Amino acid sequence: MKIDLQNIGRRFNREWIFRAVNYRFEAGKCYAILGPNGSGKSTLLKVIVGNLTPSEGSITYENTQGTIAVEDIFAQTAIATPYVELIEEFTLREQIQFHFKFKNYLPGFSENSILEILGLKQALDKPIRFFSSGMKQRVKLVLACCSDATIVLLDEPTSNLDLAGEAWYLALIERTRSPQRIFIICSNQPKEYSFCEHQINVIDFKK
Repeated sequence: MKIDLQNIGRRFNREWIFRAVNYRFEAGKCYAILGPNGSGKSTLLKVIVGNLTPSEGSITYENTQGTIAVEDIFAQTAIATPYVELIEEFTLREQIQFHFKFKNYLPGFSENSILEILGLKQALDKPIRFFSSGMKQRVKLVLACCSDATIVLLDEPTSNLDLAGEAWYLALIERTRSPQRIFIICSNQPKEYSFCEHQINVIDFKK
């Protein structure tokens, strides 16, 4: 899988958030999108995944079978962000089963193994609205990382996690990264992207 950004720019009204972004993401690598709060990290992530159309430039998605249309890229992606919420009326069991009606499990994973990773078997039939913020964050992360998606996008992945949760997150990344996958992490905290070999700072594309 490759994602090519060609002269990408995005603006809101007359204000450019970023411009002239030329970059290639490749399978088997982990990338960190950096910048202070409000700099446009999440906006760039939404553009990369096709949730926002760039104001200028183009994006090309390509795998071994050829070019993938932007409207089909959803099947290749999994995402965990503060603005994508869980369905709080669901129990944990229902949330997992609902999610995996739309995504396949990453090879080697199953509902049982996901529950084991989460360590929340005792909460299997508990409505998610009664989960703590840290429990909800773990669920978001495990659903994204354990989906059979070649592009995994995580925005502020350790928000609401304590020190034990942060260590759990790094172990989850290590367990689920592979030569076939692209991980893209939006962050301004080094503990969240210490494993990333490549970094992009949104500030470098302000004009």
